[in-house]
Amino acid sequence: MLGGLFSEPVRAAKRNPKWEKAITRGLQWVARNQSSLGHWTAAMYPTAMTALGGTALICSGSTTTQGPYARNIRRAVDYLISKCRSNGLIGDPLTDNRYTYGHGFSMLFLSQVLGEEEDAERREELIQVLSRAVEFSGKAQTASGGWGYVSAKDGNNFDEGSTTITQVQGLRGCRNAGIPVPGEVIDRAKQYIYKCKNADGGISYSSRNRGSSRPAITAAALASLFNAGDYDSKQVPPMMEYCKKNLYRIGDGSRSFGHWHYTYLYYSQVVYRQGRELWNPFRDKLCERIIGQQQSDGGWTGNIGPIYVTSCNLIMLQLDKAYLPIYQR
Repeated sequence: MLGGLFSEPVRAAKRNPKWEKAITRGLQWVARNQSSLGHWTAAMYPTAMTALGGTALICSGSTTTQGPYARNIRRAVDYLISKCRSNGLIGDPLTDNRYTYGHGFSMLFLSQVLGEEEDAERREELIQVLSRAVEFSGKAQTASGGWGYVSAKDGNNFDEGSTTITQVQGLRGCRNAGIPVPGEVIDRAKQYIYKCKNADGGISYSSRNRGSSRPAITAAALASLFNAGDYDSKQVPPMMEYCKKNLYRIGDGSRSFGHWHYTYLYYSQVVYRQGRELWNPFRDKLCERIIGQQQSDGGWTGNIGPIYVTSCNLIMLQLDKAYLPIYQR
């Protein structure tokens, strides 16, 4: 039980065959569109997109050694490892002006891979990569406790919510996989989120831009707080109410906003943790909306690019298969 707020987490939920067919077509699209170098790209963000594409594949239950997408996952891991810098950054600051996204998503993906990696040498390599990545994230954190599109040093201590959430999930994934993560880094990030909360329970875009709540940032912040083990603080119920008011109903036409896939990538994780009573009806509407927008080739299109939208949709569609520890309690 999650501090009395939630009922038993949902696992191994009954799957709709129609959803399964859409998932298979989507996974095949992801595998088919991987480059010969092992990456995917959209809007010039190959590191972030490769980590998201790889995460969508491992959500199906495939690992680096087993399953129909094992080869694709191995190639994605190889690509991301090749992008590791001596300072611990996973990415290329010379070509990516928002490299913390790729770094955070890469920590998340590689930490989930580590938990299932059977090869001893590759495990040791992943441990070293993730240990340096955690160190980089700690040094990149701003004085306010958040993260920006680049490190605090490179970005003059600018921070904003979406990249902060990416770092928190990546760091939590590393900690779950046995990589040491300083507790004070997570604690400062939690305090950053609290500081960005407005009177209506929503979260602002940045600690420098208070007052205007963002549904997308609020959903992501809740998911990251749950990843950080924060279910019971006094900050959580107002955020939950804000999200229920603004996000719970899907497809009723009552509210429209940008970054839909980003928003529900995180909000689906929040609802999933609340048990079957809330998750099942929410999931049914979510899945129906997603598969209704699938293209004839198996992928999805939308903001940022097909690999981004397709990966987000596949992660949501496979969430209650419960293969990845980061999406479980």
